Amino acid sequence: MVPLSFAGEAFLALPEAALYWPARRALLVADLHFEKASWYARFGQFLPPHDSQATLDMIDALVARTGAQAVYSLGDSFHDSDGAARLDPQARDRLATLTDRLDWTWITGNHDIGVAAMPGGRRVAQAQVGGIWLRHEAQPDDPAPEISGHFHPKLRLSLRGRHVSRRCFVGSATKLILPALGALTGGLDAGHGEIRRAVGPGAAALVPVADRLLRFPLS
Repeated sequence: MVPLSFAGEAFLALPEAALYWPARRALLVADLHFEKASWYARFGQFLPPHDSQATLDMIDALVARTGAQAVYSLGDSFHDSDGAARLDPQARDRLATLTDRLDWTWITGNHDIGVAAMPGGRRVAQAQVGGIWLRHEAQPDDPAPEISGHFHPKLRLSLRGRHVSRRCFVGSATKLILPALGALTGGLDAGHGEIRRAVGPGAAALVPVADRLLRFPLS
């Protein structure tokens, strides 16, 4: 876990694409996209059907590693409005155990806005915690500090003739975008115009590695 300072608060960035807030004992994750594979299967495109279990494995490991007592899921937790209903019984039970044991907050995203009922926890459109807004999609015109998801940022580099792609955070003075945690989620180049518009000037891609945070300015 690598220290990351944002809006006067101390966080820990995890290479697994999550953020831990020690002062709140809270784990922040974004874009889980549970049941993405089963959504594609309905249209004849068959992907490995274990994406929800794999994502739950990551969450379990991160909670154990950090000792988190609260979880904020920053939207698009399910891939579509029927995703929660398609969870297999084992995945549903695992998720219910997590939401019962932890102070769990679901923030609604554009993919899961139509989900009838979330499996445990509480559901909100956005939340303000310690003066920082937690949202699904960044609001460029709001000057308040904000942490969001939605864009699935990835840093893409060419190194010694090899193309490298890695999930990354994107941050500026008042905006911080989390990478997608979901097992089957793709990504948008961190330097894409929509991401740079969302975070404003001074944006950088942030990549936690070993004991440091690498910063790549986005021009």
